[in-house]
Amino acid sequence: MAVIAVWKCDRDGTMFEDKKSAETHDRMLELAANISQLIENEIPGIEDEQLESIGLLLAKRSDDLVKACKGKPDVLLESRDDQNDEKLDNVTAISK
Repeated sequence: MAVIAVWKCDRDGTMFEDKKSAETHDRMLELAANISQLIENEIPGIEDEQLESIGLLLAKRSDDLVKACKGKPDVLLESRDDQNDEKLDNVTAISK
């Protein structure tokens, strides 16, 4: 029987095959939570589900946001389907 090491993200339970990917995912989720909290503090009345979605979107696109703030706003309008697919390749589903 083979032993396979996996890393689990505490925040959402997502499993990863390597520690670096798990830590990157965890940092992204932490950023998303902080963005959501910032928005909630500044704009009262937004539903929790919307806050979470906005936070996740901005956290996932943080690199693009930095580029946009540095003078390349068009990068935010580019499609990122290919980038999202690449990030999901390192996620391994675990059957219960």
